[in-house]
Order: sequence, then structure tokens, then C-alpha cells
Amino acid sequence: MDADARLSHLRAQAGRVVRHPLQELIAVDPARAQDFSLRVGPIYVNFARQHYDREALAALFATADQAGARARLQAQFDGQKINLTEDRAVLHTSLRSDLSSAPVARDAHAQALQARVRMRELIDALTASEITDIVSVGIGGSDLGPRLAVDALSGPSPGRFRVHFLSNVDGHAAQRVLAGLDPRRTAAVLISKTFGTQETLLNGMILRDWLGGTERLYAVSANTQRAAETFAIPADRILPMWDWVGGRYSLWSAVGFPIALAIGMDAFEQMLAGAAEMDEHVLHTPLERNLAAWHALTAVWNRNALGYATQAVHAYDERLKLLSNYLQQLVMESLGKSVRTDGSPVGVETVPVWWGGAGTDTQHSFFQALHQGTSIVPSDFIGVVRSDAPFAENNRALQANLLAQTEAFANGQASDDPHRAYAGGRPSTTILLDALTPYSFGALLALYEHSVFLQSVVWGINAFDQFGVELGKQVASRLLPALAGEAQADDPVTRELLQQLR
Repeated sequence: MDADARLSHLRAQAGRVVRHPLQELIAVDPARAQDFSLRVGPIYVNFARQHYDREALAALFATADQAGARARLQAQFDGQKINLTEDRAVLHTSLRSDLSSAPVARDAHAQALQARVRMRELIDALTASEITDIVSVGIGGSDLGPRLAVDALSGPSPGRFRVHFLSNVDGHAAQRVLAGLDPRRTAAVLISKTFGTQETLLNGMILRDWLGGTERLYAVSANTQRAAETFAIPADRILPMWDWVGGRYSLWSAVGFPIALAIGMDAFEQMLAGAAEMDEHVLHTPLERNLAAWHALTAVWNRNALGYATQAVHAYDERLKLLSNYLQQLVMESLGKSVRTDGSPVGVETVPVWWGGAGTDTQHSFFQALHQGTSIVPSDFIGVVRSDAPFAENNRALQANLLAQTEAFANGQASDDPHRAYAGGRPSTTILLDALTPYSFGALLALYEHSVFLQSVVWGINAFDQFGVELGKQVASRLLPALAGEAQADDPVTRELLQQLR
């Protein structure tokens, strides 16, 4: 049975379930609040406010089983070349865990350990120097993960190094990052898998000139030769990447060098350990009690059975305010595909649009549409049980808002005044971290990674290529001579816009 046929069964289940409001499904099943929840290490997740029942859940797990989810997970951990379009293994799990006896996976893990030794040596050397600030230059997966981790895990006071991020090719970004920094006390890390990324190369040249040479330049790349040739960075200041790690899965590798500089190498290792615990759970736990499977199948249910086109994530902790940006790339770059792995068209909708922000700020921006708008938007609400902030009353207010929003989304509120009526029935998942630590943070990101892969398995698509990123870059390269006045554009609208730019 192909993916389209499997998912048609879910639509039949949805036709039955939607006749019962979400509030009713919760009311008639007293054990639902506990039975629809799972805990893995420092993470507790409750799915009781998703609009499905036990029969629909059974159909979802059967769908994953028919798609070969368990075998596909094992194939990934074993380093089989599941990225078929690029003929590559997908072994970001080997960067943090050693769960496969397959030689290719063991070798990948050994390489990762060697890279971490080198990271620690470089950090020790920088710690002994007069450097106070680090500028991390990268874009996409070379920026979003490290940027999120540093923002989430850095304490209220700066650590040994202040880490700054530069990604956008817009020169104003470089101007703002460098303002106030002392080039004599600053080092830069250029992160690019191929060392052919336009934004990173241009910003790297700005940093090289601003620093007055390459003495304080470091690099992370799979193309060490090009890094050395382009910026004259010696081999002992270049950390490795590998083609079996995709950019959006790379913060666990030496791409996490800025993270380790910001929070310390020991804390970075704890982040990897948290992800490793989630890896072990996902690989060895039956689907019916597998947290990543629940999360993935909930996403499939909302997209294909209920037809919801977007998904929001609301982080009720200011330190996770960049999580929605990170997840946009992880989810939409991975699952934004319209053909199966064999090249045939997908007969169902795939990725929804992911977006969100930090509560309670978002309650005063777009929550009006979520509560009373015409589109239903499933949501992940993420909270932290134990706050590090010393303001107890604020933390209680934050948690009260988290609980209130999930309850209001689900239950709504009737009113004789239609302007003050809330329909409810808005599905959500609540994710609680015991505390926001490197360990729990690593486990949380690994949960989302595995959920994305399992969604791709159900849909029969490749989650690990990103050819859609390339077309715009190719066209931009062709237009550079036109912007310089050395050529003409072929497209008539582009020609008019070029005239306005000139």
C-alpha cells in the first residue's frame, strides 16, 4: 500500500472523529489526560488536546508501521544511504550517540569524538589568549542552530567569550555586528560546508579585512582545501564537517564550535548527551510509546486527515524565542517536497507552514487570529517547569498564561455576543522541560529531528536534500553582471526592476 492509500484511511477516521468536538473527546475519556502523555528524561509531552481519539491513534500507528518506520529508523542509525537523491548516509545521530554496530556508523562516531577533542584544544588556546569576542559567520544550518543554542543556554552574565552571529549578506548586518567590537580582541569562525556559500564568503572577507589578516580566523568546513586557499587559514584552525551531516542537523558537530565557546565545552557535551538519550528512546521504543512517533503522527493527522495548512510553536520561555526560526528550517527545508523518493508526485499535502514566537509577547500580536480567526492552527506549546530567573511572581504568571492558552484553545467559551464567543476546538500539544539546561535542550531538538524524519517516512519523501534552496542562488549569480552594468537580464520584469535599482 503506497502513502496515498494509507493516508486515505486516515481521512475516513477524521470524518468520524470531527463529529465529536475536542471538548467532548476529552470529557468522555477520563484517562485521556494521562494516557495521552509521555515522558523521556527531562521532557514531558501531553497530546490530550489533539483532535483524535484512541481508534484514530491506532490507525495512525498502523500507518507508520505499514510505512516501515522502525526499519527506516534503524537504516538511518546504521548509516545506510537513505538520502537517495544525493547518494549519502544520514548520520547526525552518530555525532552524539553510539547506538549502531554498523561499521560506517562506528567510524562516523569515532570521527565525531576526534573533532570534539580538537574543539576543546582550540577553546583552551583561545581561553588563554586575550580574545573576548567571537563572530560566528554562517547561514542556514551553519547559523540557526548555533544562534538558537547560544541564546537559549547562555546565562544572564556573559561567559568567557561573547559570541556574535553574522549571517545575512546585507552589509548592514556586518556593520551592526562589528560596531563596538575591538578587532584586536576578536576572533571569527567561518562556517560553511562547501566554502562556496556566497553570504559566508562575502562576510568572511569583511571579517578578514576588519581583523587585519587571517591570524584570528577559524573555519569549520568539509572543504578544508578551499578554506585554506580562500582565506589562508592553516589546517590546525580548521575543524571538519562531513557529507553525511546535513546543514540543518549540524549543530551537534564542529558547527557547534560557537556554542561551546559561549557555554563551555562541558555544557556542549551535556547538550549532546541529552540528544543521545532521545536517540536511544526513539530507536528502541515501540511506536505506541515512542515520543517522536506520537509527535510525527500528530503532525500527519493534522495535515492530511484534518487538512490544517499551518503549524505554530509557542515557547513560553524567553530563552527559546528563536526556536520557531530554527524549526522553520528544520521542518520546512526537510519536508517541503512534492515528489516521492522515486521521483513520482506526492498525492497528498506535505509540510505545513511553521511559524511562531515567544509567549506572552505573541498573545498580544497574532493570538487573536488563532482564537477567533477562520483558520485552525495546531500548536506546540513549550514551557519550563523550574525557572532560573529570581522573579517568582513573573514565573507564575508565565505558567498561568501557558496553561490558560492551551485550555482556551481547546475549550473556547460561549457567549450571547458573537464578537465575544470563542469556538474552541483548536488542537495543541504541551511540551514541558523540567528545566532549560543543555541536556534538556539537546533532547528537545533531537525530538523534533526524529519527528521530521518519521513524517517523511509516512509521506515517502526525502527529508535530507534541499534542492529548492538552490534555484534562487543560481539566478542571483547570473544577475550579478547585470547589476554591475555588464550584461542584460533575460526576464522583462527583472529588466525593469534593474532599471529602478540603477
